[in-house]
Amino acid sequence: MTNSVTSLELASWEAALPAHAAGDALDALEAGSVLFMPRLAFTLDPTEHRFLSPQWLEGTAKNVSFDPRHDQIAHTSANGEDRAQLAAMMARFARQARALVLGVCPQYGSALRDGLTSFRPVQTQGRATSPKKDDTRLHVDAFASRPNQGLRILRVFSNVNPAGEPRIWEIGEPFDAMAGRFAKRIPPQRPGSAWLLEKLHITKGRRSEYDHLMLGLHDTAKLDTDYQRTSARTRFEFPAQSTWMVFTDRVMHAALAGQFLLEQTFYLPVDAMRDAGRSPLRVLEKLFQRPLV
Repeated sequence: MTNSVTSLELASWEAALPAHAAGDALDALEAGSVLFMPRLAFTLDPTEHRFLSPQWLEGTAKNVSFDPRHDQIAHTSANGEDRAQLAAMMARFARQARALVLGVCPQYGSALRDGLTSFRPVQTQGRATSPKKDDTRLHVDAFASRPNQGLRILRVFSNVNPAGEPRIWEIGEPFDAMAGRFAKRIPPQRPGSAWLLEKLHITKGRRSEYDHLMLGLHDTAKLDTDYQRTSARTRFEFPAQSTWMVFTDRVMHAALAGQFLLEQTFYLPVDAMRDAGRSPLRVLEKLFQRPLV
């Protein structure tokens, strides 16, 4: 059985769900469902439509990056007023995404931590990349340079394609099944390697055994040709002007096609969840019978 998609009829980023509906949405999200909001669009100001072009990317970057904690934009060729307005657009999306998460999942409250915002103006389909970086292959998210020590990765996506083109995903099998298949194939973390990676500034922080395993799951699944060819999956098209929210460290997903996307990453401590046993950290600790952070 693959993970599911759960629709929410929200049309405002600030709308709060009734208590019973919020509880159902939270349970679905933590169980591995994608919360899909077909009527929730991120509206660009008239002057912002000019940013719907790959020309604003810097060099070979695949997305523009914005850090809402420090109001800093990166990986863009924009300068002067263009740069300031692009940053303002992404900052507005970051604020609205946070309001959405707290409206749908009020239990997460002050525990929710801001990560990076990204604007992805490049077409996903046909983009040349290495197998490990190929997001058209089924994977869970794990960040090689940003160890998170067991924090959940919660992401909000919004399709802002001006031509009405959908963002096409495949959603794979449950995390527990994938972890049971691959986790014990991952070589042990080498002694001292986490310290060295941090000291050389290859990683921003210390890579825990959990981070090592999650990165291993990400890479092993992507590199397993038979798994990518035969694993069960569900295809889903997210229309233009729709938004979705998902724990991408749990849900196996592949982005097959689409252009012009805004995305906000959040981090959540496992203890802030309603059911921490559904976190990848707890699933892997149960599998290996030891603490991993």
